[in-house]
Amino acid sequence: MPATRNVIIIGSGPAGLTAALYSGRANLQPLVIEGIEAGGQLMLTTDVENFPGHRNGILGPDLMTEMRAQAEKFGSEIIQGNVASVDLCSQPMTVKTSEAEYKTRTLIIATGASAKWLDIPTEKALSGHGVSACATCDGFFFRNKDIGVVGGGDTAMEEALFLTKMASKVTVIHRRGDLRASKVMQQRAFANPKIGWEWNQEVVEVLGDRKSGVTGVKTKNTQSGEQKTLPVNGLFVAIGHTPNTELFKGQLEMDPVGYIKIQPGTTKTSIPGVFASGDAADPVYRQAVTAAGTGCMAAIDAERWLASQGVH
Repeated sequence: MPATRNVIIIGSGPAGLTAALYSGRANLQPLVIEGIEAGGQLMLTTDVENFPGHRNGILGPDLMTEMRAQAEKFGSEIIQGNVASVDLCSQPMTVKTSEAEYKTRTLIIATGASAKWLDIPTEKALSGHGVSACATCDGFFFRNKDIGVVGGGDTAMEEALFLTKMASKVTVIHRRGDLRASKVMQQRAFANPKIGWEWNQEVVEVLGDRKSGVTGVKTKNTQSGEQKTLPVNGLFVAIGHTPNTELFKGQLEMDPVGYIKIQPGTTKTSIPGVFASGDAADPVYRQAVTAAGTGCMAAIDAERWLASQGVH
């Protein structure tokens, strides 16, 4: 293998594997370093019904297996492992894992974002079986059902409002007595007759099993400590996302939350030759198909940047 790579891609979700597919077909022999969560967030989902080309839906892990095989077919090398550090300030750049050190002319960041969870055991056990962190991904499966939404910020209000299109009732469960969401989002949510409210309530247990799904949630009053059970058929955790960009802090420009800043209409970051795709640079859409689209953009941006440097 070359001493200096043309392209290294960090991350193996839809963004990383699409970037690998495109840069592989451009004969750039990309190296993909999978990261801790190989395959990204889709590995945690069951049915994916909104990825174009799969009219009967496809299981998240199956979709990622197909994308991985397609990237490998066109010459991508995919290795297991996690990146420990990067040096983006010199050319070629350095990418270190616990096993090895690599040099590269361009870097495509596809490290994604992680949904924040409540961190209770029953939530993890029922993830993908009635517990979700994405209404636009999974809301369709909850038509005419009662749903709970945990959170009090804009994300929670957006999810709750979206879910009212499918659900018979949406109950917002919030651990405070008032919302953190913007005034306009609060007004929309309060005006929607399908949305109910459970104030000063913290979810302590999700009830149900993987076969029959969620049957309810147990909550605790944050002021009195009193517990009660709310009957719901699904639970959406909407307490925000954390972009997986800690690795690049101090080297790349980011917004206050940690999303990598890119030049509008491109995947170019604040350092030439470094491109960011998928959820690591997208606080707005966070969909598999938009991540894949920006993975394609990043590969084309990297190919053009290499050509401008005389690498063909």
